[in-house]
Order: sequence, then structure tokens, then C-alpha cells
Amino acid sequence: MAATPAPPGAPPKPTWDPRKVEPPFPWLRPTIRIRLTLLYGGMFLIAGILLLSIIYLLAAQALNVGSELPFTVTGNSQVSSSTCASFHGLPERPSEVQLNDALNECVNQVRQHALDNLLSRSLLALLGLAVIAFAFGYAMAGRVLSPLGRITRTARRVAGTDLSRRIELDGPDDELKELSDTFDEMLDRLERAFTAQQRFVGNASHELRTPLAINRTLLEVSLSDPGAPPELHQLGKTLLATNERSEQLVEGLLLLARSDNQIVERKPVDLAEVADRAVDQVRAEADAKGVEIRGERALAVVQGNGVLLERIALNLVQNAVRYNVPDAGWVEVTTEAQHGQAVLVVSNTGPVVPAYEIDNLFEPFRRLRTERTGSDKGVGLGLSIARSVARAHGGRIIAEPREGGGLVMRVTLPL
Repeated sequence: MAATPAPPGAPPKPTWDPRKVEPPFPWLRPTIRIRLTLLYGGMFLIAGILLLSIIYLLAAQALNVGSELPFTVTGNSQVSSSTCASFHGLPERPSEVQLNDALNECVNQVRQHALDNLLSRSLLALLGLAVIAFAFGYAMAGRVLSPLGRITRTARRVAGTDLSRRIELDGPDDELKELSDTFDEMLDRLERAFTAQQRFVGNASHELRTPLAINRTLLEVSLSDPGAPPELHQLGKTLLATNERSEQLVEGLLLLARSDNQIVERKPVDLAEVADRAVDQVRAEADAKGVEIRGERALAVVQGNGVLLERIALNLVQNAVRYNVPDAGWVEVTTEAQHGQAVLVVSNTGPVVPAYEIDNLFEPFRRLRTERTGSDKGVGLGLSIARSVARAHGGRIIAEPREGGGLVMRVTLPL
């Protein structure tokens, strides 16, 4: 009879533990708390020793001076002194009481002088040690906190332009080293997330634009057929308008996703020129609606991306023209530089806008009152894109209701 095979044994335990190994004596870790305790405790001890030594030397000098008699006795029982004035008024042959009183007064006077001298010199020594202690403490605090300054500078550079920077702090394994390592890990995750977002935006741009472009081409070919029935022509025009609207929506979403990031490559851009180009593009639509475009545009040069800044001006001017009154409407576009900032102001006539609805206008696909994505005035992303581009350039955009109807849109950018 064949022997039954033995059951398979348990798999071997892993020899590597992914958990972080704790040191055998965690309280011996050179933390900032321990280092600062040792540093300032040692400084206090050294300062105390120095101050005690100085006081000891001064006291010894005072006692040495005080051990010498402040008077001399001559052979005729006469007492004389160059420091005590109590002997000057004694008679030639003073009594014992007069002599003892003069001697006590002279000794007390010398003792008081020695104590005053000791106190003044001790105060000077304390002042000198205080100055040295503050200077040494300031230098040591700067040395201890220098890694924190390095972390702050790296964080500012990362927030401004480059996510590839790392702190890579070396030194003892203390709280600051742990903070910098955690910050580096967070930057790694952020860089991967932004890279994945950029890759997604690029892929989405290709995947969404291609079928829309194919649909537009097929519709245009169908509309170019002279033998097609009128119903087909009308349907083709409707589908072509819908396709164009979808293309605008895709372009707006992609631009909104890209403009949320900081602008890495910046060049000098004149806001006046950007505003003029936007006005030229909207001029025909404004003339068709009977809207007058006016305003003086002064030189205001900023550092940024000209295409995105032109998108701000174009979106604001287009909204100002489209959301206007039917008769005798106007749009005023001005630029100027003031208080270290470049300002673009677009104001227009139009319907009365309640103040509580101002914030909603900057949300994607939000319009005034009941108008939603079905409106023929746009896809509802213009102000959202304008705000994102302004933030990416370090500026902001503010909307205020205009008295009598309409809005005043103010864009401020750093020079």
C-alpha cells in the first residue's frame, strides 16, 4: 500500500519586515528637544561659571583692599588717614571714645566703598556676559533653525515653478530631518499626480478632438451636396452647430485644466496690446448687436503667457458684448498700471445682476438666473477660465455690479 503524501508545509515566513525598525533606545535619538536642552543648559552653566569666577575675583580684590588699614598711628598716639575724613576733626590728644568712634567710622566707610566698587564691577560683568550670551544664542539658534529655512525656501520654489526640486536634508536624524523627508515624499506624490494629469489632458485632447473634427468634416461634405433635400440641409446645419458647440466645450475644459497650474515660462506681455487684440476679435459681433466698444488702454507690461492673458481679455469682452442691452449698449475696456499692479477693467451695460449671484458666475457651467448650458451665448466656462488664468499668473479677478445694470470686471496682475 502506497504511503500517503505528507501535506504541504506552510510557506516560509518572510525574512524582511516592511515596517520601520525602531531603534533599541528611542530616547537616545538626537532630537531637536534634546539638542536644544543640552545647548542652552550648557550655555547657562558656562555663563554661571564665568559670572561666579568674575565675582570671586572682584570680591578677592575688594577683600585685599579692605585688609589694609586705612589709617596709621604715630608715636604720639596721633592717627592720620588719607582716605577717611573722620580723623581730620580730632583734637591733638583725643579721648578713647572719640578715637574708637573715628576708627569705626573709617572702617565702615572703607567697607562701604569696597561694596559699592564690587557691585558696580559685577553689574558691568553681568552686562558684558548678557551681550555675549545673546550674540552666542542668536548664532546658535540660527544654526539650529537653518534646516527649517532651507525647507521654507524649497517649498517656495516648488510652489512657484518647479515640482522636481527636493530638500534632501542631511544631518542628524531629528524632527527637522523627518519633516524634510516627509515633505520630499509628498513632493514625489504631487509630481506624479501632476504628470499623470498632464498626460491625461494630452490624451483627452487627442481623443476628444479627433472624432469631433471627423464629424465636422462629414457634415460639411454633406452640406456641400447640392442635390440633398432641404430637410437634410437643415438637419446638417443643426448638427454642425451642435458639433461646433461640443468643440468649444472641449477646448474650454482643456484650457481650464491647463490654466489651473502655475505659468512656468513667462515673457513680457503688454495688457493694452492683449486687450486691443481681444477687442478686434469681438468687433464684428459687437457691431452686429449694436454695442459700442470704447475705452483708453495705457501701457501695462506684465510677466506671463500672452496666449492665456489674451484669453482672459477675450472672454471678458465677449461676455460683456453678449450679455448687454439690445439698444444703445456699450462696453468699456481700459488698462493701466498702478501701485505695482497691471489692471484690466471691462465694464458694460446690461441686465441688473444681484450681488449675491456674483460668485456663482465664476463657477463652471453657471450663468445668470435660469440660463444654463442650453444658451447660445457660450458654453459657460468663460469666467471660470479667466479666473484660473488670473490665479496662475499670481493675480485675481473681481466682479462688481454696475449701477444701472451690467458688470465691472477688474483683473489685477503683478508687474
